[in-house]
Order: sequence, then C-alpha cells, then structure tokens
Amino acid sequence: MSFQAYLDTIEKKTGKSPADLRAMGAQQGWTAGPTLAPGGKPMAIVASLKEDLGLGHGHAMAVVALLKGLKRKGTPKLAPPRKRGHHDAISSRQP
Repeated sequence: MSFQAYLDTIEKKTGKSPADLRAMGAQQGWTAGPTLAPGGKPMAIVASLKEDLGLGHGHAMAVVALLKGLKRKGTPKLAPPRKRGHHDAISSRQP
C-alpha cells in the first residue's frame, strides 16, 4: 500500500485531511514546526490516534510519519532493501 493510499483511507475513515492531521498535531503539542516536538513520543501519539480517531496501528504510524515530516502527501511507498540470504550466496557461485 502506498503512503498516499494510507492517507486516503485515513481521510475516508475520519474526514481528516493531511492538513487537518498536521493541525491536530500542533494543537496537541506533538509537533514543533514541520517535525515532532522535542521529546515527542511516537508511540504515545499512536495510542492517542487509535483511541481518538479509531485508527489501526499502521494507519496511526503513517500519521506519525506525516507529522515527523518524513512523508508527504503523494510520496510513493519505497521497497525495503533486499537482504541477501544463504540461498543467494549458494546460487551465485560459479561451477
């Protein structure tokens, strides 16, 4: 699921746009400018979002990423780097 899809789902469920979520973060004291406030606890924010907005853990974490400034509306999901395992090493050997 792309980050944008998370934001779209959150907006459908809660009626809150990314701008509304940023305003909520400022109002709650979670943010300082474009990032989290010093000493901000992401898991406390997640717990509050779950309780106040009824979000699941993944969607609440997407809001935290938005508040941290790590993600913006329209940001695609990035694939994690592929880990090389034991089988990769064996299959890459030359006879």
